[in-house]
Amino acid sequence: MHLKEETLSSESIYKGKIFEVTKDTVTLENGKEALREVVHHSGGVCVVPITDDGCILFVRQYRYPFKEAILEIPAGKINPGEDHYECGLRELLEETGAVPDEYKFIGTAYPTPAYVTEKIHMYLAKGLTFSEQHLDEDEFLEVEKIGIN
Repeated sequence: MHLKEETLSSESIYKGKIFEVTKDTVTLENGKEALREVVHHSGGVCVVPITDDGCILFVRQYRYPFKEAILEIPAGKINPGEDHYECGLRELLEETGAVPDEYKFIGTAYPTPAYVTEKIHMYLAKGLTFSEQHLDEDEFLEVEKIGIN
């Protein structure tokens, strides 16, 4: 079969709180075998919140792998059994305190498709009203408003 690999075996080599890693043996389309290391992740959601004055809300938070605080759009991991639509609304409220009047699905991204199963579902949020942030107890971030014009 063209453009397909068949899994012959899969061995879990690490299982953590956020992801699992497997070492898989596959058959390639030329009949040869190859190894694949796969990071299995439940997926996430990101939201591009646009304010009435034409700005985007970003969050700045420390990311340990990079050893620095980086600027991101609001995002988060999908919990087991959670719908990505609801996850995006939850994350937007938790991180920015914003609730949208308009909330539109704009697509799915595959950030590292060579070895990670994570899909990131993307939403656009407009008509924002604000209340308080609801950060997790181990979540520390700053909200930044940046003009797009």
